Parts: sequence; C-alpha cells; structure tokens
Amino acid sequence: MHSHRFCLAPMIDWTDKHFRYFIRLLTQHTVLYTEMITTGAILHGDRDYLLGYNTEEHPVALQLGGSDPSALAECAKIAEAYGFDEINLNVGCPSKRVQSGSFGACLMKEPDLVAECIAKMQAAVSIPVTVKSRIGVDEQEGYEALYHFVHLVQQSGCKTFIVHARKAWLEGLSPKQNREIPPLKYHYVYQLKQDFIDLNIVINGGINTIDAVDEHLRYVDGVMIGREAYKNPSFFLALEKNAYDLTAKKNIIQQYLPYIQQQLSAGVKLSALVRPMMCLFNGEPGSKHWRRHLSMYSHQKTADIVVVQQALELV
Repeated sequence: MHSHRFCLAPMIDWTDKHFRYFIRLLTQHTVLYTEMITTGAILHGDRDYLLGYNTEEHPVALQLGGSDPSALAECAKIAEAYGFDEINLNVGCPSKRVQSGSFGACLMKEPDLVAECIAKMQAAVSIPVTVKSRIGVDEQEGYEALYHFVHLVQQSGCKTFIVHARKAWLEGLSPKQNREIPPLKYHYVYQLKQDFIDLNIVINGGINTIDAVDEHLRYVDGVMIGREAYKNPSFFLALEKNAYDLTAKKNIIQQYLPYIQQQLSAGVKLSALVRPMMCLFNGEPGSKHWRRHLSMYSHQKTADIVVVQQALELV
C-alpha cells in the first residue's frame, strides 16, 4: 500500500487530471486525489470522461460522494477496474447540494451508515478504502463525537482516516466559509493518533509552510495539502526537499510542455491546461507578467504552446 505521508486534497473545480499531472511533475510521492465524483454521476454519466487519468499520476485515489452502500460498492468496483490505487469516501463536504443527497459532512452524524458503506466497498474491492471527514458537524462539540465516529468506522476495515481539522456547519455557512471560519483544532487529530495507534491518520486544513508540515508529522502519519497547491505549487518541490529555484521551476514547465501539446491535439483548451501552473513563479521577478500573459492569450481560439513559451521568457 502507498504511503500517505504527503497527499493532495480533493478540490472541486481544481484537482482534475491536468492539475494532477502537473503536480506529479513537482512531487514523486504525494498521493493525488480526484475531485469528488458522485455515485450517480459514475453510474449514469460518461465514465471515461469522469474517471480518465494519466498513468503518470499513480498513486492516484478516487474520491466518491454518496451514502448508498450498494451504489458505493458498485462504483468502487468500477474505479478499481480503471486502475485507481484507493477509493476515498467523502464525509466532509459541507455544500448544500451534498446535503440534499445526504452525503458529505452530514454523514458524520451517521457513523453506522458510514461503517456499512465502508464494509460494502471493502468487500467489493482489494484496494484500500479510506475516509475523509471533518472533526464534527453543527452542534457536535468537543472530541467525543470524532472519537465515536472513528471508533465505529474503523471496525468495518477502514485503516486510513484523513481529517480536516475543522468542524462543518451545515446551515449558515457557505462551503468557502466552512474552509475558513470554523477554528482549526489540530490537537483533536493528534489525539486520534494516540487513541488509535494502529490507524493511519492524515491531517488536513490550513497547512501552508514546510515548518508546519514537519511539526504535524511529529504527531500524525501524513499531511494533506489543499489550497496551497494552486496558490503556490512549488510548495511541493520544497516538500520533497527538491530545489525550487527559478531554474527548477522553468524545468518543470519544460517537462509539462509535451503534455500540453498532446492534450491540445486531443481537443483540450489551452486555458484548462495552463490553470495549474499560473502561480508556479510566485515570488519570482516577472511572475506577474507570466500570469498576465497566460490569462490574456490562453483563451484565444488559436492559442497553442507558443503562448506558454512566450510567457516563460517574461520570467
């Protein structure tokens, strides 16, 4: 089984296959997570489009949204056949759309159902099934509810819990506010590792410095990086203690160019392909010019790889 020491968070509208491919150029060992995909989409939608990825992405995990054990098991089987290395159940997303489908963060109130989902999925596949949760929802105060949740769910064979160290408010806060307003309580996640020494505990939420990563790793098994991945992708170079000077970053773009070329030939728009690398040069002289050039020209109908090469000369 792959190590969860470093993970890229599943982020809606961000962690598509182009973004994951780009991040893989920066880091060899990080486990990459897809955006959350619902069971309904997989069972009734365009599977090749939804589940397509590049072989270079491994280890890559599919994050599923759903609460029907049979549908989840069916999707887990499909994902295993597509070659994913892990299935992750979303028990942390606070969006309105998610609640009406009774999955995501509201599942934290139903640990028995989550345990049943995990048991069914685990029985259907031989790859690991993991859970991504919050530390609680709504009125759930204190550490008790989280302990109870993990205690129940791990009995169904789940060995890895990724915990966003914030509560989710299902009413009154938008998904964006839910990522910022509820206070981070890292000590709850550290406590889980002490109480469940045999489980793999990964911490998530507000982690954006290498010092913070090193500190967390003294208490838990892994860290999951979210927004920092697109705000400052070279964080992943630093994470693996690789050089992250200007030359190293320019090298990454050179490695990414053949991929851009290949995807353009397949009909993908340049604007979708440059999104992951917009902020790669943050802090370097010329990074504003780089971003401006890509923003201005990548949307044009005839935009091709030349746009990127021109932008690179501005850094």
